[in-house]
Amino acid sequence: MEENMKLATVEDTVEYHLFLIPDEPRDPEKHKEILQKYIERIMTQFAPMLVPYIWQNQPFNLKYKPGKGDVPAHMFGMTKFGDNIEDEWFIVYVVKQITKEFPELVARIEDNDGEFLLIEAADFLPKWLDPDNSANRVFFHHGELCIIPAPRKPGAVSWLPSTPPTIPQALNIISTHPEEILASESIRAAVNRRIRGYPEKTQASLHRARCFLPAGIVAVLKQRPRLVAAGVQAFYLRDPTDLQACRVFKTFLPETRIMTSVTFTKCLYAQLVQQRFVPDRRSGYKMPPPSHPQYRAHELGMKLAHGFEILCSECSPHFSDSRKSFMTTSPLWAGFLESLKKNDYFKGLIEGSAQYQARLEMAKNYFQLSVNRPESSLAMSPGEEILTLLQTVPFDIEELKKEEANLPPEDDDQWLDLSPDQLDQLLQEAAGKTEAEPISKEEQNYDLSQVSESMKAFISKVSTHKGAELPRETSEAPITFDADSFLNYFDKILGPSPHESDSDDLAEEDFECLDSDDDLDLKTQETGEEASVKGTLNNLKSYMAQMDQELAHTSIGKSFTTQKQMEPLSQTTNNSDEEDSGAGGSVMTPVDIDLNLVSNILESYSSQAGLAGPASNLLQSMGVQLPDNTDHRPTRLWLPHHD
Repeated sequence: MEENMKLATVEDTVEYHLFLIPDEPRDPEKHKEILQKYIERIMTQFAPMLVPYIWQNQPFNLKYKPGKGDVPAHMFGMTKFGDNIEDEWFIVYVVKQITKEFPELVARIEDNDGEFLLIEAADFLPKWLDPDNSANRVFFHHGELCIIPAPRKPGAVSWLPSTPPTIPQALNIISTHPEEILASESIRAAVNRRIRGYPEKTQASLHRARCFLPAGIVAVLKQRPRLVAAGVQAFYLRDPTDLQACRVFKTFLPETRIMTSVTFTKCLYAQLVQQRFVPDRRSGYKMPPPSHPQYRAHELGMKLAHGFEILCSECSPHFSDSRKSFMTTSPLWAGFLESLKKNDYFKGLIEGSAQYQARLEMAKNYFQLSVNRPESSLAMSPGEEILTLLQTVPFDIEELKKEEANLPPEDDDQWLDLSPDQLDQLLQEAAGKTEAEPISKEEQNYDLSQVSESMKAFISKVSTHKGAELPRETSEAPITFDADSFLNYFDKILGPSPHESDSDDLAEEDFECLDSDDDLDLKTQETGEEASVKGTLNNLKSYMAQMDQELAHTSIGKSFTTQKQMEPLSQTTNNSDEEDSGAGGSVMTPVDIDLNLVSNILESYSSQAGLAGPASNLLQSMGVQLPDNTDHRPTRLWLPHHD
């Protein structure tokens, strides 16, 4: 039996909370009234940038949220942004600006991944900060990112709790120590880089294209441009049950189609273009041949018409009239409209003019969705909203056809097909790197010792079960390694004394000590333990010597380049550190580690053929940028000689 339900999916959602500081005890009703006034002021002040924005799923919104437990009453919003990650980062920008315009407000924001702001700045976070202790530490205040630090030792700083703070504790810390909790410049730069260019960037995310659409959809989009998102999503997420409604169109007849210009976001446009779809023969949507100059407009219009038909088929045309009049009867609408006029939302347009009415309709829609969101039982679905507009907004097909001659030009969609170079540039910009300059002839004489030195620095770094640290500062002092202490831990883990516990787990304090910058020297308590450590070290050396002897009689040594060719035994009799290999009166010579390392890395890099791979990824993460391989002939490597 065919399923009659769509698959349940976890939608990407971002939540944002705005708190008023100082968080002093207030009468609950009075506090609610204050917060609601803030909501009205915020949504009115930011209306010019929020009203024309086309959201993927849900718009930015705020509502009062009563206190619960140790979380005080505050302003709260939640937006499902789906596949368009730009919606989330635009909200980050808006929230950041809200705390800048209203210094008495503190904001925190998170999504399905948790503290995604920290994820964005992961390369610059302090070592102590991880997902386990980051709760209630990351906020926006005065338009800046703040991170409440943790004390090195409990009680070391009187105003810092030893555990993750509660919301009231965090608000008190922010209000009393705003300078001490400011995030580092590198962390703030990483987040600011991601939201750089807003609000102007919202225009760059739009794409205008021509579509051959039924006149009813053209009229609806003139009144509610944002409904294009609902139409695209309905088509993009269609199932067999949805398509049953599109076998024979009842709302948007194909014979009423006209050419029009539709504004999408780039995400919506890509979703519509990339899906292949053949309409049902009974639908009446016949497509011209692909060679037709208007084929793309016909294809886009056909797909969008299917989405709108699906939306309307999901609701009854006789839905409750109370939903239609909900907004106009709201007591907040008159005050909201007056605030818009004071903030010059209408840009001096004559009241009653076509442009004034268009902006007024957008404001009504914005008010309904973001300022005065009704309960889900009263909110209109996109399909109900479309049917309401079709019933209340008159349109003349002949008048709409006359507009075909004056349509604005389409935007170029070459951004859908990025070249490898353009993709590399986007990835570099996303990582905060500037575009690399062309390599000159002088720079082609590349110092390959940089590769070996970077790899040595990488190997010398501390690694744990969480991963290896990448060397970022060449001036960092090398890590001092106490072999005896390490072997003591090694022996403690693998070879416990009979009187010790047989547990496989190492105590928590041991890991903390090993990973800290404190003194690693551990005083052995028994002479027998010291002898065990030395014995273990001698055994390891003995094993290594035996392995060298066994490998000397194989051909594996020929795969490495040595520092010198095999020398006569007579020249090395005085060297007590070298062992006789027993192979024709010659000895084993040390492997040239630098040369072998660079040779293997360059061979791996060359095999990537200009694409991403392990060699380039590892080197770039350490700040080493290899030049492009322009000569595919085998070359001999020369490395500086180090005594």
